[in-house]
Amino acid sequence: MNAKNLELKTYITEEKLQEKVAEIGKALSEKFKNKKVTAVCVLKGSFMFYSDLIRHINTDITCEFFGVSSYDGKSSSGEVKVTLDLSTAIEGQHVILIEDIVDTGLTMNYLRKSIESRNPASLTTVSLLEKPEALKVPCKLDYVGFKIINEFVVGYGLDYNGYFRNLPYIAQVQNFQ
Repeated sequence: MNAKNLELKTYITEEKLQEKVAEIGKALSEKFKNKKVTAVCVLKGSFMFYSDLIRHINTDITCEFFGVSSYDGKSSSGEVKVTLDLSTAIEGQHVILIEDIVDTGLTMNYLRKSIESRNPASLTTVSLLEKPEALKVPCKLDYVGFKIINEFVVGYGLDYNGYFRNLPYIAQVQNFQ
């Protein structure tokens, strides 16, 4: 299906996204007051949420990036492929793992195990979106922006075959075949 043929309906407005990002940032600022933190962005989908969120975290913070891929078109392949690993050691550091969406739980669990194997002082998980109905495995999340229905969404970093990441809101795709 061609991206131009997709019909999108606003699902979460830009205003609601920004309110939630500020709320999560405030909570993380309180949790990590006077502590050094490493914020890990899960690429590619989390980059917009990540950049907005870290601006709301009021503590010493360094940035890291972890690239993974588990999607084929509109559905999860069930296999997590690492496309970019962390560039610095995180042993003994407080880590905030920032993800765009948790649906099956497989990618987040993979990321948790990978980070935990590197012996951080603590690991806090944050996901902008969670699809509880789509979970295939139990998945612990410390902060969730929005729990959503099990429908395909794009925007605010989330994509369909690379398109729609630039939308400032989350949209539901209306006409998938």
